[in-house]
Formats: sequence, C-alpha cells, structure tokens
Amino acid sequence: MELDHLRVAIVGAGVAGLALARALALRGASVTVLEQAPEIREVGAGIQISPNGVAVLRGLGLEPALRRSRPVQAEAVCLRDACGSEVLRLDLARHAPGQPHYCVHRADLIDVLAQGARAAGVRLRLLHRVAEVRPGPAPEIVTCGGARVKADLIVGADGLHSCLRAALNPGGAATFTRQVAWRAVLPETGRPAPEVRLYMGPKRHLVTYPLRGGTLRNVVAVEETPAWTEEGWSHEGDPARLRALFSDFGPEVRGLLARVDRVHRWGLFRHPVARHWSGAGVALAGDAAHPTLPFMAQGACLALEDAWVLADRLAAAATLPEGLAAYQAARQGRAAKIVTAASRNAWKYHLSLPPVRAAGHMALRLGGRIAPGAMVRQFDWIYRHDVTGGTVLPGAVPLVAE
Repeated sequence: MELDHLRVAIVGAGVAGLALARALALRGASVTVLEQAPEIREVGAGIQISPNGVAVLRGLGLEPALRRSRPVQAEAVCLRDACGSEVLRLDLARHAPGQPHYCVHRADLIDVLAQGARAAGVRLRLLHRVAEVRPGPAPEIVTCGGARVKADLIVGADGLHSCLRAALNPGGAATFTRQVAWRAVLPETGRPAPEVRLYMGPKRHLVTYPLRGGTLRNVVAVEETPAWTEEGWSHEGDPARLRALFSDFGPEVRGLLARVDRVHRWGLFRHPVARHWSGAGVALAGDAAHPTLPFMAQGACLALEDAWVLADRLAAAATLPEGLAAYQAARQGRAAKIVTAASRNAWKYHLSLPPVRAAGHMALRLGGRIAPGAMVRQFDWIYRHDVTGGTVLPGAVPLVAE
C-alpha cells in the first residue's frame, strides 16, 4: 500500500507514538501527533533498551542520537542477595557481544524520538487532550476543547488508560498485583560499574543502574503489600518509609537509599493484552495494546517494535484493513508471551521462606558457574528478536553523525 497519501493521527507523544510517527513519515505518510501536555517531555526516570529495541532505533536512524545522550551500555546484569553477595552475574559483554543493552534516561529517549519525528516532517500538536476517538470509514478524534481531527488512520498510543483501547475492548478490568514500585533518580557518586544490579530479598527487590555517562543513578524498588495503591508515576512517596522497607538489606542498598530525598511510588496492576488491536480506521500501539509489568524491562522495547511493525505491515498491505490485521497477527502473540514472562518473573526475586530462597539462589549460582553463556541466552527469544530484519529505512539519515 502506498503511504504517500495516507493521513495518520496519533494520540500520545510517548515512545510508541513518536517512534510510529517517524516510521510512517519516513515511508511517506502525512502524520500528526496529538499530545495533551504543554511540551514534549518526560519526568526523570531510567529505562533499559535491550537489543531488540536498539534494532528499531537503528532502523529509524536514531541510534547515533541516542548514543549522544550518553546512555550507559550495560556490560552485565548482576543479581545479588539482600546482603549484597553476588548470586548470578550475566556477563553481557562476553556472552552477548555486539548486542548493546542501554540504560537510558527516559527523558533523553523521548527527546531523541521527538527530534526524529520532527526531522521526518511530523506535526506535533500540543495541548490537545482527546475526549473521544470515533472509529469508522472516516475516523475522527474529538478533543476536550471541541476540536475535531479527521484522518485515514487514527492510532491510540496514549498508554494504560487509552480511550481508544476502552472503545475497542470494553471490560477487561485490571487487577492489583499486591506489589508497589518506588522510583528515584540520584546524582551518582564515584565511578559506577556499567552494570544493572538487582538485590533480592523476602517479598522485595531493588534494581539500580547508572545513567547519563554515570552522572546519575536510577533506583526502582518493589515491595509486596496488601494495601491498594493507585497506578501512575506521579504519586509522591515517603523516602523514610522506603528506607524502612529495606533497612535489613546490606550496606550498599542502605547507603544508596540514604541519599534519596524524593521518591515516587505507584501500584503495579496486571492488564490483559488487548483482544482487538484495531477497528475501522483505528489501531492501538504500545501500552494501549499491551501494558506490561516492569520485570522484564520491555515496556519501551515493545512499543518500539509495535511502531516498526505497524508501519511495515501497512506499507506491505494492499489495503488499510489488511495492513491492520497483519499488524495484530504479527504482534499480539509475542506481546502476550512477554507480558506473561514479566508477570511471572517477580516471584523469583521475592522468595520469602529461607530454605526455598537458599535453594533458589543456589540454583542460580550453579547455573552461572556451569553454563554462564546459557544463562545469558535463555532470553534470546526476547532480546535477539529483530523486527527490522536489519533494515534501515530510506531517508533515515542519522540525526547525529557516527
């Protein structure tokens, strides 16, 4: 299908929306992104971009710009017990060479994607809060201000609470996992090792890694609790409460949390993967289609994959409905498998019975000693999956020269 005359409106200027905007515009589509915020920005937080996500950025010509933002390329993922003793070291530099795994400040990724969208000719319209998306032969968006935006295709890339997701998939309520996440970004001290560290304790774990060339440190802590907590990253937490939760962990964790003066917390909810990813003239992408828990670090990477595949399937199809059907067929199964893997991963970190925890950690240690390469490669089905097939889009001139 020729995209030169396709008019696309995307709701949401997050990872999925901005990546999709550039992918479609580079293929000739006329693309507008509607964003409710007054500016394209993200609150400070770190995310991980594994090789499958990097492949999409490379195909869009954006990896050099991302590298200029000074992400830390992780050389290892190190699992430790609550006291700080090493349980398993996944040596990425040795067992996954040539597969960059970046620790990125989310604001930097959004900035790179926004620059890439603008450079491809995408129109970004801010302060447009969407009230309704109306599917149909002539789909349209109605904003809270009463404005109407018409397009040939409207894509909901507006996250967990997407109004289009609700229209295409009524029901399917989320369930509270009885887990709450805390996050903070701190100035780094010293020269940090380029690695992701995960500390495991009874019903709790903490993940930390450096950002921006080692000048910042990202911290995400997860606790199990029966107390319901609202979704969303904007809820202020109490640093003293966070320190108390991990007061029985080792000196590395306690010292890290002693420097936290501001923290946010949010409840973790399990959402079903959307049954319907598209309708008449509309489609979903990113968290709007498949919200995932953060235990495989795949939220942003899945969004990047969606963006590439949707644009690719539309370009290859004879008609718009055919392209949308091919997109769902290509993405739904993989997304569901990764969401399930993330949902199952937390218990491995939270073993509470001492004999069970000791046995679990011993198994990880033995696996790391006997077959370290196999321990790294067990998730190749996620990380080595390349939706681009090594393709770089025509016109995807890198924003920053290598």
